[in-house]
Amino acid sequence: MSQASVKKALVNMIEMVGKNPSAAKVLFRAETKLEDDVRCSAKVRDFEVMTVDEPPELGGSDSGMNPVELILVALGTCQEVMFAAYASFMGIKLDVCKVDVKGYLDLRGLLSIDSSVVPGYQQITYKTTIVSAADDSELLKLIAVVERHCPVLDILTRSQSVNGLAVVNGKALHVFNGAEMEMD
Repeated sequence: MSQASVKKALVNMIEMVGKNPSAAKVLFRAETKLEDDVRCSAKVRDFEVMTVDEPPELGGSDSGMNPVELILVALGTCQEVMFAAYASFMGIKLDVCKVDVKGYLDLRGLLSIDSSVVPGYQQITYKTTIVSAADDSELLKLIAVVERHCPVLDILTRSQSVNGLAVVNGKALHVFNGAEMEMD
């Protein structure tokens, strides 16, 4: 899809939402299933099923990315998508837009070795590499708008509601409310 096509698609979406604000509320879904050991399958829309697995050191067979790697992929690709979208509106040609993402995780939290260590990332860093003939002031505006409007960056940096329900043998057995979560 060309920069003009991206802009046209987004302009159409903006016009549609402008005429019908309720169209702005969207729902994304994913279905996942534990297959065997720690290998899982993930299904989104009509795409092929994706395998999610762990490396052998964590009990897997390394047949796919693991969940914490998928978080990094989500951040990097969301940034790149946002750069493409906003660059199309700003008339900025991007020759290269690449994001390298790193996540720093302490396995003591994941493995319940030290209750003072969180099980997730302690820090995520990213480096965006852009090659463009646009001037630095325009690129700084682009960077600022991308960082303000990237959904995955927002998800990772803002507290939000996460709730869950465990259904066991056909009956609701447990309700998870992330706001009430305490580490054991």
